[in-house]
Amino acid sequence: MKGHVLIKKLLLTGATGSMGTAIRPLLAALAETVVVSGRRDITDLMPHEESRKASLDSADDVLRAVDGCDAIIHLGGYSVEGPFHPIMQANILGLYNIYEAARANGMPRILFASSNHVVGYHPQAEVLDNTALPRPDSLYGVSKVFGEALARFYFEKFGQQTAILRIGSCFDKPVDHRMLSTWLSYRDFVAFARAAFTVPVLGCPIVYGASANDRSFWDNSKSNYLGWQPQDNAEAYLAEVLQAVPNPDPNDPLHLFQGGKFTDIPILKEGNHD
Repeated sequence: MKGHVLIKKLLLTGATGSMGTAIRPLLAALAETVVVSGRRDITDLMPHEESRKASLDSADDVLRAVDGCDAIIHLGGYSVEGPFHPIMQANILGLYNIYEAARANGMPRILFASSNHVVGYHPQAEVLDNTALPRPDSLYGVSKVFGEALARFYFEKFGQQTAILRIGSCFDKPVDHRMLSTWLSYRDFVAFARAAFTVPVLGCPIVYGASANDRSFWDNSKSNYLGWQPQDNAEAYLAEVLQAVPNPDPNDPLHLFQGGKFTDIPILKEGNHD
């Protein structure tokens, strides 16, 4: 490796999504080559990038995407609540395809983008650590419970190392009161990836994906061995949030449960998820 570059070839799935698009410029500090993959063609490649179009529900596509990669950031999948079938195809079958492709390619470390919606029905008054019982708030959350179980299974059976990151709200900035607790900055996410790919022994830890927010719902002390120290704090945006939403309704699901409004979404069928 040259200089600060850590990985020869890093795969980023979900590279055409909003989060994948936002972190792409930051990944040059981690890898000599970043393989960007999504369901759509990616034409705005940076000099350090290579494109491999792939549909997660195609085992052959995923195998081609993973080939030769030394590490995987898996953001790909169905990222919101929706009908069961597309969630199943992307987040259940798709994740199985990722793990089988990794097993066939020397088991590169995986950063699996799980979600706070795994524990979404826990009240916001609770502080959770990695031993908290899953209480998914949606079919999307259920799919991430499956994903965490699959990651653990491949670790126990094959030694596949995965960092399970229960992402809170990964955006440019927090925009409501809940995000003052759940916000994860892009640079703190990439710093987590650096830690997960360089710690001598990763294992299969569950870590909550939030910046160093004063109001965090989550306790990551059991994963301190990773050496991840988030630098940003949602409190810096407090005045902006208070101006936008000065008097939040305490009975709004957004402010009752850790999963926020996901707890208030009904079961969605095909055709009624707009």
